[in-house]
Amino acid sequence: MSRIGNRIIKIEPGVNVEIAKNNVKVSGSLGTLEIPYDDKLLNIKNENNEITITRKNEEKFTRMIHGTINANIMNAIIGVSKGHTKSLKIVGVGYKAALKGNQVDLYLGHSHNILIDIPAGIKLTCPSPTEINIVGPDKTIVGELADRIRSKRPPEPYKGKGVMYTNEHIIRKVGKTADAKK
Repeated sequence: MSRIGNRIIKIEPGVNVEIAKNNVKVSGSLGTLEIPYDDKLLNIKNENNEITITRKNEEKFTRMIHGTINANIMNAIIGVSKGHTKSLKIVGVGYKAALKGNQVDLYLGHSHNILIDIPAGIKLTCPSPTEINIVGPDKTIVGELADRIRSKRPPEPYKGKGVMYTNEHIIRKVGKTADAKK
């Protein structure tokens, strides 16, 4: 029995949910998202501003997809009403980020600067040269962009230099010392 799949989703004010044959269209102040699903496996109903999802059979794949579709609809409702946020911080001497039109320009200690395109619908801000805030309605696109930026210089364990999430804790290693050889 799926706890996530059986969860009842409450629709927030200002959010419109339309259930079609093979997709759920969620629209709000920040945009519109569509979540595809297989209507042969799941029933999705919208009654009294509450969405319920039930399975049509008890096969393994249907049970697996039940909770996933519920979570995707919940993320879409939160995304079009409040938005999803990821914050990154840059640690290192000379490491910085800046906006250049529809791209983010990263200086991360390489011999060249790195330009990354910002997808449509995503708002990226740099309040300071060492901070990046990513906001958007689609949780997957926000997470993928944050991960793509972080992958250009992941934090290293000795000095902690690199691009990391704001709430990320880097486990530090002790460097080599002359005392360790004894």
